[in-house]
Amino acid sequence: MTGAGVRDPGLQPERTRLAWRRTTLTATVVTVLAARSAFQDGEGAVGPVACALCVLVWLGLLAVAHRRIQELTGDPVDPPRLMVWAAAVGTLCAVGLAVCAAAVVF
Repeated sequence: MTGAGVRDPGLQPERTRLAWRRTTLTATVVTVLAARSAFQDGEGAVGPVACALCVLVWLGLLAVAHRRIQELTGDPVDPPRLMVWAAAVGTLCAVGLAVCAAAVVF
């Protein structure tokens, strides 16, 4: 069977791996910029504490992303589904990183 009815199961896991890599790259840039801003302003202990929280949340996001990327490199025909807890942790880390970065900037 050819045409629109044929599904290439190798493409979706590859796109998902690339999306996780882009997410971790973006989170890394946000964390580095937040750390730079926290230590340049010199406003006491609030900046370094917010920076430390950013780094912890970033590490959590990296752990979830690394685990998911490793899961997707296995069987390309039938990759395992993303677990609900992993999706929740990834979402909370992304939101937490945005909040920490906003706290450092403002």
